Amino acid sequence: MAEGWLRALHGERFEAASAGTRPSGLNRLAAAAMAEAGVDISGHQSKHVDSLAGERFDLVVTVCDSAAEACPTFARAGRTVHRAFDDPPALARGAASDEEAMAGYRRVRDEIRAFVESLPAMLGGAR
Repeated sequence: MAEGWLRALHGERFEAASAGTRPSGLNRLAAAAMAEAGVDISGHQSKHVDSLAGERFDLVVTVCDSAAEACPTFARAGRTVHRAFDDPPALARGAASDEEAMAGYRRVRDEIRAFVESLPAMLGGAR
């Protein structure tokens, strides 16, 4: 969701790449939550952080609770920021229906959007 928001809100200014420590494919409920907000992430691929090894990044943002401890460091990152968000699949565990599960996805989607909206100011280049 973070990559989708970055591309949608700041795609003309920033290049986004996302990866995880346990890629598992595109989550259909995450795609549905983003589609509700007008952002199509259906073409995004889940990839492992190792696929980005050796890349140079101006900014690396880790976004999940375990990432502060579990996410590898990027030696060529200009700056690293950690912002924890609840894990929507974990929030959805035990939900009686997709609609019930969507509540957590929507909340996290909106929290991520607010964070992504703040990135230009955080980086010192607000527009």
